Amino acid sequence: MSIRDMKDSGEKIVMLAAYDYTTARMVDESGVDAVLVGDSLANVMLGHKNTLSVEMDEMIHHTRAVSRGVKRALVVGDMPFMSYQASTEDAIKNAGRFLKEGRAEAVKVEGGHKMIRKIEDIIESGVPVMGHLGLTPQWVHQFGGYKVRGKTESTARAILENARRLEHAGCFSLVLEAMPWQLAKLITEKLTIPTIGIGAGPYCDGQVLVIHDMLGLTGPHVPKFVKRYADLDKVVMKALEEFKKEVKGNKYPTMAHSYEMPPEEMRKLIRSFQHKR
Repeated sequence: MSIRDMKDSGEKIVMLAAYDYTTARMVDESGVDAVLVGDSLANVMLGHKNTLSVEMDEMIHHTRAVSRGVKRALVVGDMPFMSYQASTEDAIKNAGRFLKEGRAEAVKVEGGHKMIRKIEDIIESGVPVMGHLGLTPQWVHQFGGYKVRGKTESTARAILENARRLEHAGCFSLVLEAMPWQLAKLITEKLTIPTIGIGAGPYCDGQVLVIHDMLGLTGPHVPKFVKRYADLDKVVMKALEEFKKEVKGNKYPTMAHSYEMPPEEMRKLIRSFQHKR
C-alpha cells in the first residue's frame, strides 16, 4: 500500500530518520512505512551544530548505506542545503543522484513558494518529491533560530497557502514540522496528499522522528515533541564501562572467547622454532 493509499484509508503513516545500514535494516524489519535519510545526519552522525554543513556526497554515502538495509519501506533522501537552491540544473542533477547513486525512491525538499519551480522541474525529471513546511532547518538563520512556525494568523495562512502550492506542484506528501496542532490539522484536512508531522500534533496522516532521539541516544536535551521509547544511552554507557572494567581486570577475554590450535600443530610449531635456534 502506498502512503497516498494509507491517507485515503485512514491508516497512519510511520516514518523514521535513519542514517546507516544496521539501523535501517532494523527499522525496515519493524514494519515502518518510510525511512528518511535526513540532513539531520549533520548533527546526529557528524557532530555539526546545524544541518547546513552536510555535503551532497555525505548524503549520498549514507543514503546508499540505508538503501542496502531496506527491503520494503520507502526510502527518501533529504536534499541538503545549497543542493537545490542555487539553480534548477543543480536541483535536478542532485535529486537524480539520490535515486541513481543513493538508491532512494524519492527526495525531500524544504521550502514553500520560492522553491515551487525547482520542485516542479525535479518532479518533471522523474524524481518524486516530499515537501517540507513549518520549521525548515535549512532556513534557520532567516527564522532567527529553531522556533515554532505558524503561531499567528498571517504566518499560518502563508504556510497553508504554501501547502496548497506544493500539492499543486506535484509533491506526493508533506512533512509539517514544529507548528501548532490546529494548523497541521487544517492542512491535513485541506490536502489530498498525506501529511507527516514532527512536532505538529496528532492529526497529521503520519509521524516521523529521528531514531536516535526516540531511542534515547542523543543526550538529555531533546525537543518537546520527542517521546523517548527507550533510554539506550544508559544501556550503552553501562556496557562500555563493563567492557573497560573487564579488560583492565584481565577478565575478558576468557578461553571461551578464544580460538585454539590443535595440540599436535602447536607442538610442531614449537619444534620448528627450537630447530631454527
